[in-house]
Amino acid sequence: MAAPERPAQAPTSSQAPASPPPPASPVGAHGEPVKDTGLVRSLTHRQTTMIGLGSALGTGLFLGSGSAISAAGPAVIISYAIGAVLVAVIAVLLGEMSAAHPVQGSFGAIAHRYLGPWAGFVTRWTYWFSAVVVIGTEVVASALYIRWWWPGVPMSAAILAIATLVLAVNIINVKAFGTTEFWLSAIKVTALGAFILCAAFLVFFGLPDHEATGFAHLTDDGGFVPHGPKSVWIAMSVVMFAYAGFEVVAIASAEATDPQRSIRTAMRQLAWRLSVFYVLAITLVVALIPWQSLAAGDGSVEASPFVRVFSDIGVPAAATLTNLVVLVAAVSAANAHLYGASRLLHSLGDDGLAPAPLARLTSRGVPANALAASTLGIAAAALLAFYDVAGIFGILMSIALFAVLLVWLLILASYVAFRRHRDAHPEEFTGFSIPGGSRLALVAGAGVLAVAATAIEVPDMRQAAGVGLTFTVVLLGCYALTVFRRSRRT
Repeated sequence: MAAPERPAQAPTSSQAPASPPPPASPVGAHGEPVKDTGLVRSLTHRQTTMIGLGSALGTGLFLGSGSAISAAGPAVIISYAIGAVLVAVIAVLLGEMSAAHPVQGSFGAIAHRYLGPWAGFVTRWTYWFSAVVVIGTEVVASALYIRWWWPGVPMSAAILAIATLVLAVNIINVKAFGTTEFWLSAIKVTALGAFILCAAFLVFFGLPDHEATGFAHLTDDGGFVPHGPKSVWIAMSVVMFAYAGFEVVAIASAEATDPQRSIRTAMRQLAWRLSVFYVLAITLVVALIPWQSLAAGDGSVEASPFVRVFSDIGVPAAATLTNLVVLVAAVSAANAHLYGASRLLHSLGDDGLAPAPLARLTSRGVPANALAASTLGIAAAALLAFYDVAGIFGILMSIALFAVLLVWLLILASYVAFRRHRDAHPEEFTGFSIPGGSRLALVAGAGVLAVAATAIEVPDMRQAAGVGLTFTVVLLGCYALTVFRRSRRT
């Protein structure tokens, strides 16, 4: 029997799904010994938690918030609060599943077990696609932050510099990635906490040459909901992108030293930390700067609303520091998403659902080929930037969001099937369980569908839906072809 610390491997798509195995089982779904995947369990509990924050606290908050404020005005606070609740539910449900099955392939392998091989195939490939796009988005944002200081730097050169840095961190080994991501995340979490304290001081007390703003800006310029209640829903098309990325914690469980403990606490901490950080930060930003002023920069994202908070009140040094922090945030998010994308692509190759070279590991346990393939988003972003395609950020963000919404739906569907099996066979499972989890999954699923429905009103989301649905159809076709070719061999 294999050692207990080895992650259970999902069966390949040529095998019919059988009844799910006990959690963290040392054998596969059909009782076969699990082969050594080569991944190294060296991520500590603290690193796993910070990886989740690193992937979620990025461009969506620091740069994309300008578009959300433009869409809903001060009422964007409601959009972020709703998003926080929705993501908290998905996070804790995913945490329950991942703690029970800390396997290579994470939620993709779990979807394979509980929904069928097609679901595992689509989930992993779709998440890889969304992560690759997010990597490109974060790198573009990093380049924009650099150009805030040096406008003369070519966009393509700035993108290349950031891409080289991120790839170098990931190619060494997982321990180097975990250490780097821990400190990058710690910097931006600390800085965001400091920003919240400083902004709150300006709101309530002000400075000698700058009066306290209070919360008058929340109701000036057309009231709290200047564009009507519908705008709260429309803004969700931007807001939810800010929360995407917490899933990397589940992916990291296959390389965590104590996966059950790490997943259980990391997901719970992520749920409340993201809620506090996002809602408080956006509330203070809108309280300090009139929302119409923040929205005026929509379409020209050369500066983050967080940077403008300080530059508009005449504190240029603080604005420079804030721009440095949001640059670190974007690099950190790109770093974490590249890790997550490469691990899912490696698991697909290991299961025979992607080209075999993608399953190869270096002597340090790094899937170098999968890493290289996952940089396609950076290459695409650089190409778009080279040809000066207008609205690069908005296009990439919408495509990534639509893909991740589909992944969330599959995660929630997997949870319903997982919970049904867990309730029927409680003796197979240990660890925490979410009361009323199945009902929460259905409510969260309705919320995800409501966000996807913004494609009716938002042109970028409509374009993203076309790309996303086409990609999904192609994936299903590829899966059918894979099954057909395997059946011909047998």
